[in-house]
Amino acid sequence: MPTVSERQAWMGTLAKAELDLLEKLVNKLDNLPEYSFLRSPEIGLAMVRGRAGGTGEAFNLGEITMTRCVVQLENAGEEAIAGFGYVAGRSHLHAELAAICDALLQTPHWRDRIQAEVIQPLQIESQKQQELQQRQTEATKVNFFTMVRGE
Repeated sequence: MPTVSERQAWMGTLAKAELDLLEKLVNKLDNLPEYSFLRSPEIGLAMVRGRAGGTGEAFNLGEITMTRCVVQLENAGEEAIAGFGYVAGRSHLHAELAAICDALLQTPHWRDRIQAEVIQPLQIESQKQQELQQRQTEATKVNFFTMVRGE
């Protein structure tokens, strides 16, 4: 059984993934088990909270549109395995794919394969995007300085 932190990590990766890449990686998998919806993809709102300066008292920043989905793997053995998908935005497909991957990652038979063929490529792409954004930000950095007047 995965730890809470492991599950949080892969659910975050799935939620933040580009839909096109996630769909492409999941479509490469063959012989996926059947699943049923415990909660079909649905769109709703969630409150986003913030902290002034990152450490101050929490306040309600605003609402964000989210899509959630819950699936259950069929024939997953004695124990029913439910997968959850929560994604920002209005993509039913993204939430469904995230839920399927979450469920598969909880099964010993699929865990290593999904980690290698879906999660790791998504993490690599995310890292590339972060590095690109950092380089672009650095290119526009302005260094301010104060000139001292001589007497």
